[in-house]
Amino acid sequence: MPDAPRTVYLPRFIDDRPIGRLQYTVLALCGLVMFLDGFDTQAISYMAPSIAREWGLSPSAMGPVFSSALVGLMIGYLVLSPLADRFGHRAMIITATASFSVLTVLTTFAPSVEILLAARLLTGIGLGAAAPSAIALTSEFAPRRRRATFVLVIYCGFSLGFVAAGAAAGTLMPVLGWRSLFLVGGIVPLALVPLLWRLLPESPAYLARRGRPAAQVLRRLDRSLPTDAVVHIAGQEDSGARIPLVRLFERRWLLGTLLLWLVFAINLAEFYALQSWLPTILDDLGHPTSTVVTATTLTTVGGIAAALITGPAMDRFGAGPTLGILYLVGAAFVGVLGVAFGASLWLLLCVTFMVGCCVSGGQKSVIAFASLFYPPDMRSTGVAWALGIGRIGGILGPIVVGFAVAADWSTAQLFGALAIPMLVAAVTVIALARRRYRDGPALGPESRRSRVAVQD
Repeated sequence: MPDAPRTVYLPRFIDDRPIGRLQYTVLALCGLVMFLDGFDTQAISYMAPSIAREWGLSPSAMGPVFSSALVGLMIGYLVLSPLADRFGHRAMIITATASFSVLTVLTTFAPSVEILLAARLLTGIGLGAAAPSAIALTSEFAPRRRRATFVLVIYCGFSLGFVAAGAAAGTLMPVLGWRSLFLVGGIVPLALVPLLWRLLPESPAYLARRGRPAAQVLRRLDRSLPTDAVVHIAGQEDSGARIPLVRLFERRWLLGTLLLWLVFAINLAEFYALQSWLPTILDDLGHPTSTVVTATTLTTVGGIAAALITGPAMDRFGAGPTLGILYLVGAAFVGVLGVAFGASLWLLLCVTFMVGCCVSGGQKSVIAFASLFYPPDMRSTGVAWALGIGRIGGILGPIVVGFAVAADWSTAQLFGALAIPMLVAAVTVIALARRRYRDGPALGPESRRSRVAVQD
């Protein structure tokens, strides 16, 4: 009588094995997708003045172009990303990358601001569809002991894309014009598509849920696994065939989902308020352009630097405690920034860097937090909707600060007020971690027992 096929369980199979070439391949490819996503998102900001001059537009006429890309991102997050649960993360990443690549190239030939606006809307949809699947796939292939670090690493690619867009704009636009930036932003990701097609694996959990041979993918992690092994997903019997988007609003997940959206909205409101108004505030206070550029850049650099610390800390001490402490520290430094404008330049730049660590770094970290909060079959949809709903905060943040500036608030009053939502986010994150930890250890500190390998 033939032996029964071996049975393995996800995510335990991945958690119990060392990190190998397959995981680093997924990390690199998804990191590149996020890098190109960030490049394309930011590049339009550098092109706007040149476009306005060439077409005889007022600077304010470019506002709808910026907004169209943000609307496209929300559509991609909320509408297209959940489709990955039906078609697979690999297919979504490849299709979305090809889509925003082709649309970015075609935008080069836009003859009017109306066509440009429509092109940026469609491009934003592709950009918004790619990111959540890249995060979900990276999270799934990362063992739990390194999951937060892996997610933070690929999201650093998004920030590096912002930096690269500025460098490319300074190099290419004076020589080749603003259209050259669209060409680079389209051709490079288009060249990445064949690599994604050849090297990027599909989600094993997705294959198992669809009754397809997931063992072939897992054999790239452990060659001793038989090709006919049966792959099961821990907890799948609890979710059945229910749609992940519907599950977000079920009784077990509803409160956690709403609180997570609150944290995303607060963090994005703080981030975009800082990015939008910091240069203007510094300029109004009489600081030279070099100081304005340096201080604004330090907020992005601080976020990348913070990820190098918070990722391993989240894996070692738990995502909830780490992110909660980061927000508490952030609240303190945001408040201090209000009075640092009148201090020496070196102190102002140091405080700005620390604010960037906590606000920009917090945005990367809360995405890792969300990827740990939701189980694998809800992860892409949960992260995508948190990003999409969080954009509402990103839109409202600069508007609210604008009202405060118009009302002649002092910098101490303004940034003192901005510190309060950071405290709310800290308390909310800690509460969320405690709530989720009752169901599983993903958000809390990992015990020694949970790190012991369990036989399949």
